[in-house]
Amino acid sequence: MKSTSQYVRNIAASFRSSTATKKNKRSYATCPHAVEASSHVTATLTEEVKPYSEVPGPRPLPILGNTWRLMPIIGQYQISDIARVSYILHERWGRIVRLGGLLGRPDLLFVYDADEIEKCYRNEGATPFRPSMPCLVRYKGAVRKDFFGDLPGVVGVHGEQWREFRSRVQKPVLQLSTVRRYVQPLEEVTNYFIERCEQMLDENKELPDDFDNEIHKWSLECIGRVALDTRLGCLDPNLDPNSEPQQIINAAKYALRNVATLELKFPIWRYIPTPLWTKYVNNMNYFVEICMKYIQSATEKMKSMTAEERAALGEPSLLQKVITSEKNEKIACIMALDLILVGIDTISMAVCSILYQLATRPREQELVYEELKRVFPNPETPLSINLLDQCHYLKAFIKEVFRMYSTVIGNGRTLQEDTVICGYNIPKGIQVVFPTIVTGTMENYCTNANKFKPERWLKMNQGGSGEHIHPFASLPYGYGARMCLGRRFADLEMQILLAKLLRSYKLEYHHEPLDYAVTFMYAPDGKLKFKMNKRND
Repeated sequence: MKSTSQYVRNIAASFRSSTATKKNKRSYATCPHAVEASSHVTATLTEEVKPYSEVPGPRPLPILGNTWRLMPIIGQYQISDIARVSYILHERWGRIVRLGGLLGRPDLLFVYDADEIEKCYRNEGATPFRPSMPCLVRYKGAVRKDFFGDLPGVVGVHGEQWREFRSRVQKPVLQLSTVRRYVQPLEEVTNYFIERCEQMLDENKELPDDFDNEIHKWSLECIGRVALDTRLGCLDPNLDPNSEPQQIINAAKYALRNVATLELKFPIWRYIPTPLWTKYVNNMNYFVEICMKYIQSATEKMKSMTAEERAALGEPSLLQKVITSEKNEKIACIMALDLILVGIDTISMAVCSILYQLATRPREQELVYEELKRVFPNPETPLSINLLDQCHYLKAFIKEVFRMYSTVIGNGRTLQEDTVICGYNIPKGIQVVFPTIVTGTMENYCTNANKFKPERWLKMNQGGSGEHIHPFASLPYGYGARMCLGRRFADLEMQILLAKLLRSYKLEYHHEPLDYAVTFMYAPDGKLKFKMNKRND
């Protein structure tokens, strides 16, 4: 039986081939439909705008709608199939697909046209509505409104509440000086992690079956160091089951990895407190408690410091900047919680995917290594932003993994007013999905889309291939006002790990190819038994 990832590649190749033969193939520069800046519905000059009811897509059944397709036993798909479903919808129905009749939630509208995606992003206004994590929305807005109040953060929050909170925290989060401050602390965490990897190697110099859990712990430790100004201790070996670090690990894993189940299946939890929902709430409560504990500790530490001690520390930490500017521990706590919630699985699953692709692509891994040798002739050289900025091929490899194996299946928006998309009148309130996992691999928008070529991301003077990719075909961090707030820290953490690991070790993989599947993110599904060979230089 073919793996899902191979099946997806075959589907991608087939629709790229069929699309290329169509006489009416659209170019990047032209599009027959336009969304006015005012976002009001307007007819195009080339064809009449069609009603929403005519948007193609799978027909819903009476009563069950299309929800049955994800139901156990009778359904066509499992939650882990969502990436494959994204390809199938495009292959069957084209560049715009309506998936309606979903019990308990609005229609989903899949848009596979990068030009239309660009228009949607560029005309979305100052407070875009990003549909995400309804369970978190309910937790923040109802279950724990006593804590989150009128400024509940940026994740699962919209409108003026979102804009106000983001405006308060985005400057320190995105400042290059803040990011630069964490190179050395994150390098310390990563050095410890690599030492732990060496200790975990078996007689074949292979990492354990559950290595993805160790990457998850590394990610949690890094984010704790950034968001909470502390080492959580998640990487320590032989953690007691009742220890705080182990409880943090358990809470993070449960709270995040059951989101897909809570949100993609029929949301009974909105009406009845199911066991899954109850445990989710308990885990979220634990996270809030832990965040407040460390933030209060940081506040007390700041109060006790003298002016000389502050000056000696140099650039303040992210947490110190937020506490100082806001004078509100809750703001700092909610910021930390949001960074943790969106960062742990996103970064850890991305790293799992990147390492797997490196281990199974020896040519590209060798090119990364040769670059790292040039930038770091001595592997013990401390990292810096300036040195990491010279790792062009390493960054290009990461981008290419995100293009072909996007950790996030897609981005989305809930339309705030009627809009014309692909020639259809799409009403306000529809959830529009931009499936980057598909658009990033479409020949329409990416030259030689089926080939893994990091060189496509390089400038010509850096060895680039000059191949074109539509700027809105692959957007792993989103775009515009709602672009991922922690993207600079995410990039930094991944670059540090890869630079430290690949400068000194060669990764190999000698087992059956892994399938890609969706849990909370799209990543290799199986045992990451990488072989780690120490480099001699």
